[in-house]
Amino acid sequence: MIGKNVLGTDLEMCSTSPMTGFYRDGCCRTGRDDEGLHVVCIEATNDFLEFSQRMGNDLSTPIPMYGFLGLKAGDRWCLCAQRWQQALAAGQAPRVVLKATHMSALEFIDLEDLQAHAVDS
Repeated sequence: MIGKNVLGTDLEMCSTSPMTGFYRDGCCRTGRDDEGLHVVCIEATNDFLEFSQRMGNDLSTPIPMYGFLGLKAGDRWCLCAQRWQQALAAGQAPRVVLKATHMSALEFIDLEDLQAHAVDS
């Protein structure tokens, strides 16, 4: 079992193309070594990618030595809970896949905010 999502059901896969998750297993699950809490499954938008780059987290530029091809609009990715909250406060929050967002996101983000940006229900 890999955990529960913010809806209280089993956590679903976020993405395997690109491969995401702190553990690079496609799931936004977390553990003791995941200090960033990569638990929010997002659908990237150009606006969000530009915002993230301005904030010092460039997710769109490829880094071949790590096998990272860079994200583009429409890609799903496990984002740090605090980065999503920061984007929300700036009016740049990307859409969220609730069924693939780990329940620990609720320690930082209100469920209502996630639901307001949901691609699923």
